[in-house]
Amino acid sequence: MSNTNTQNSTQEEESFLVSLGKDLLSVAAVLIAFMVLSKLAFGLWTPMVAVESGSMEPHMQVGDIIFIKNIDRVDLVTNEEGEESGYMTFGDYGDVILYRPYGQEGITPIIHRAMYRVEAGEPMWENGPAAPYSGYITKGDNPVTNKHYDQEGQISYYVPVKDEWIIGVARYRIPYLGYVRLLFS
Repeated sequence: MSNTNTQNSTQEEESFLVSLGKDLLSVAAVLIAFMVLSKLAFGLWTPMVAVESGSMEPHMQVGDIIFIKNIDRVDLVTNEEGEESGYMTFGDYGDVILYRPYGQEGITPIIHRAMYRVEAGEPMWENGPAAPYSGYITKGDNPVTNKHYDQEGQISYYVPVKDEWIIGVARYRIPYLGYVRLLFS
């Protein structure tokens, strides 16, 4: 009788391990399929970011998931250009971009609106300092917390956003889903 119990216990253990292995492989297959489809559709392996601050309110809220399309796959439209053409995204003219401040890896990227482009030597804003190189002047949409351009404050002080610092352009928003991701950071 004890030999039968031992065999049943071993079979149950093996069955559990086989089942767990299949489940893990299924989850891995789904994640790989999602990443491949993301790369095909958005040009990025991980095309989503969670909004971490209120700088883009009222158009993006803390905890929103934003889908980003690779900058190489879009024609970036600034706020200035959007106002002229009528092109709007996320409640205002022009595109919202995701960029690395100062081009640095390892720090949280910024998601703000591309207001306009300046060329090297042009003033970055009215009566502002000359741009050290060509790039974008950016700003959050929140009228309370973002009264000035990023280049006037601490985010990208006195330097426009270079083309190579831009990760992508915001395309879609899913409210609240980002809270799950924010819990882990």
